[in-house]
Amino acid sequence: MKIKRVITIAASLLLTPFAVAEDHDHDHDHDHGHEHAVTAPNGGRVLHDVDPHAELFVTKDRKIQITFINDEGKAIAPGDQVITVICGKRSAPTKMKFEKKGDAFLSDKVLPAGMNIPAVVQIKMTPDSKKETIKLNLNLEDCPTCDFLEYACACDHGGDGDDHEGHDH
Repeated sequence: MKIKRVITIAASLLLTPFAVAEDHDHDHDHDHGHEHAVTAPNGGRVLHDVDPHAELFVTKDRKIQITFINDEGKAIAPGDQVITVICGKRSAPTKMKFEKKGDAFLSDKVLPAGMNIPAVVQIKMTPDSKKETIKLNLNLEDCPTCDFLEYACACDHGGDGDDHEGHDH
């Protein structure tokens, strides 16, 4: 009886990583990976932490544009969302507010100097709803293997990052 129990426990311990990895890969592709069913219409980064999803895009003049998108990656009309972004150095942060501009929201300020900027995005879907906080790094350097900037990179980095040196994903 003890041997059967030991074998059952050992087998479950050995097989559990495969089940977890299989579930994780499915979730990774659906929610957090670089290859999503939802694509960014402007070439930015899709924020899956909010529903509807939003695209964060850094404009040529270094402002941040937030566009809410449907499941097909098409822009949807902005609603009553309240968005703030705090970025840059902790000792001198840049706090951005957003105004509606066309089908998107545009920041009132430009990003601070530099090519690798830590950012905290806060989105309230309605003025009375709970705030969703998303922490990310805006790496504005070109990806060596795709056509996007690093913050919006569409490459398959894998779990170890060996195919890209210097990635901060």
